[in-house]
Amino acid sequence: MSVPLRREALNGEAKWLVVFLHGLGSNGADLMTFADYWAKSMPDVAFSAPSAPTPCPDAPPSSDGPGGFQWIPRLPPGHPLLFPEVENAADELQATLDQELATVGLPADRLALVGFSQGTLMTLHAGLRQAIAPAALLGYAGGLVGRDRLADEITCKPPVMLINGDADPIVPANAHAPALEALQQVGIVAAGQIMPGLDHSVNADALILGARFLLSAFDYREKNPV
Repeated sequence: MSVPLRREALNGEAKWLVVFLHGLGSNGADLMTFADYWAKSMPDVAFSAPSAPTPCPDAPPSSDGPGGFQWIPRLPPGHPLLFPEVENAADELQATLDQELATVGLPADRLALVGFSQGTLMTLHAGLRQAIAPAALLGYAGGLVGRDRLADEITCKPPVMLINGDADPIVPANAHAPALEALQQVGIVAAGQIMPGLDHSVNADALILGARFLLSAFDYREKNPV
């Protein structure tokens, strides 16, 4: 995996680390744009945006920047290889998360994961299997794989927010309902929001909602350390 894009905390001293996990055919630079919206309201947050390790065959390299990458191959919901592929990708991702925390000098409880689409699959899978609970897991336009295995495999219970658009042609708006139900059944504080008119993307309203969730989660963790 290539060296992630990084952005230091605006105030020069990071108390939290947000790691962005991009969607299929994208790259770390794409989600690092979220930090453009969030940095001023999160001056003590450092941001990191790795690119997935595998080039995406549907997204050839660009002449003016990074090409497209994938955490796992394109697979339909319910495909028998979906969970094993996510599981294998999460093993490699773990080394990156450990590295990024070490780079900013923060403990694991100061981590938040933010994913989009395929990156949301990775956010939930990896985030719920950390040795120490992350401060928050935020997923856009995605869901959860391996719901039937969740109760036996989770090792922590960070707060979760899932945000989907009601005009998303790739991930239906109701796709996050089974994920929320599975998360809540195992005792995770999980909430979801459907954004009117939003397609398979993230708009300003969704970014504002996500920022509020992260700031609330950071405040709670500050007052209730693990």
